[in-house]
Amino acid sequence: MSEVQNPKPGPLFRKSKRVSLRVITKDCVPKYLEWFNDREVTKYLTTIYPMSEQEEIEWVEGMPKRKPTDVVFAIWTNEGRFIGNLGLHKINFIDGTAVTGAVIGEKDCWSKGYGTEAKMLLLDWAFNVLNLRKINSHVLGFNGRSKRYSEKCGYKVEAVLKAQRFRDGKYADEVIMSVFKADWLPLWEKFRETSL
Repeated sequence: MSEVQNPKPGPLFRKSKRVSLRVITKDCVPKYLEWFNDREVTKYLTTIYPMSEQEEIEWVEGMPKRKPTDVVFAIWTNEGRFIGNLGLHKINFIDGTAVTGAVIGEKDCWSKGYGTEAKMLLLDWAFNVLNLRKINSHVLGFNGRSKRYSEKCGYKVEAVLKAQRFRDGKYADEVIMSVFKADWLPLWEKFRETSL
């Protein structure tokens, strides 16, 4: 568990048995500073820069301007702990597509299934409310956790960009994964029975 205090939760958007997606507030900024300046967390992200408090505040305050193409939610456990972020980016209503991106910043919450539940909630909104038809995700080749949780949500590998990203002194593949609504719907029916 991290040293920074848990922020006050934002309004609830979606909820499963173990996690909820909530609106991000400025209270989240201290956690972001901790997570996005932690090399152990950021090495799994496709973009890595040191983040200042002012940059994080501007990012949070700028979120309303990025709608309707980019929407990001805070991931909370239902025990009241802020553990990460999950976003739907590059929303394209003409093509019916978008890109997901996620981070679980609380390292003791890795490999516990929280990301899978959160992504299923996000995909429900993307497919059943926004009426999108295909969602993509970009995963670094060495990030087995991200690949596995995406597969649990129905994603399949669509392409591999060889030696695309530079991490820890060497180049890593970038894996493009995607899920179509038709392939995801049976997983959603099962998820609704067990996790809502």
